[in-house]
Amino acid sequence: MPDPFRILAINPGATSTKLGLFEDERELRRTILSHPDAELAAWPRAADQVQLRKAALAAFLRDSGAHAVGLDAVVGRGGLLRPLASGTYRVDSVMLSELRAAERGDHASNLGALLAHEVGEELGAPAFIVDPVCVDELAPVARVSGLAGIERESISHALNTKAVARRFAKERGRPYPDLRLVVAHLGTGVSVSAHRDGRMIDVNNPRDEGPLSPDRPGTLPTRALVDRCFRSGAQPEEVYRELFGSGGIFSYLGTRDLREARARAQAGDGLAALVLEAMTYQIAKAVGEMATVLLGRVDAIILTGGMANDPILIKELKSRVGFLAEVVVYEGEDELAALAQGALRVLRGEEPAHRYGRAGEDDGMLL
Repeated sequence: MPDPFRILAINPGATSTKLGLFEDERELRRTILSHPDAELAAWPRAADQVQLRKAALAAFLRDSGAHAVGLDAVVGRGGLLRPLASGTYRVDSVMLSELRAAERGDHASNLGALLAHEVGEELGAPAFIVDPVCVDELAPVARVSGLAGIERESISHALNTKAVARRFAKERGRPYPDLRLVVAHLGTGVSVSAHRDGRMIDVNNPRDEGPLSPDRPGTLPTRALVDRCFRSGAQPEEVYRELFGSGGIFSYLGTRDLREARARAQAGDGLAALVLEAMTYQIAKAVGEMATVLLGRVDAIILTGGMANDPILIKELKSRVGFLAEVVVYEGEDELAALAQGALRVLRGEEPAHRYGRAGEDDGMLL
């Protein structure tokens, strides 16, 4: 038996860094490092937090024996890069430069490649990202927005979405490209996607559209939004904060916590009950839309993400969309395992590592 591959997976969030150490598919250790707002206040840009977060994960590396035993790969969550095909990408200088400059937006996910590179350099291991949020496999017709000069973008929870699609295919003993799936990632943002021929051919960008969610408004009435943007004294940054982080459930109830909102609804809070019903209603509508993208031929509807742990939400969604296809639930997200699996496919020679600096090209050799 060959020695197992040892992989460190890094998933940075706004106020935390999730770490997982794997031997092949087996998880050896996992931890979540918290970064209080006060600690991060001095480094408001994500790229400026690299050394702070690297120092915080040093103890995990030491305690796990990574320095002594070594690693075969370090893999980080992919950030806001240019549109890419699905797959595993080697971290290179072009990617690092674009993420440091935050050319396409400043977000904690940008830290994944930066941290993977830092740790990989230190331990002599290659650094990768897997299925970043910018995975773009949209069909041409899905790009048309309705206003010339504005094109729909593919920004989504691609890492978890692709992982659960592959998981479902494996469990059913069928190739992923042979399946027609609707996958709804139910997290702080909600992205609902249609999968055909192994590609995510349509998806709502949770920064711009789709269902309302814990802190994002989803699709809004255009004229009302324009009026809101041009109200006296409003600045673009203020409107962006309101739309991305202070919208959705939070704008109505002052909380992003679905559990708190659910408890309030069950205690008789009529507004909380209405907002939660509206979110369920809008998610179901989005699933129905993606079913039409697949011409109604849907092998399964997959519900995943943190909100999939809410039994009431799942029950109500099943009652609304169950007539379309079988509904399968994968509660939560396991993006650390998804990252490790992406690196493992490359290490085992099952697929090539893509090059970011020269888009569309593979490494030409398998590791």
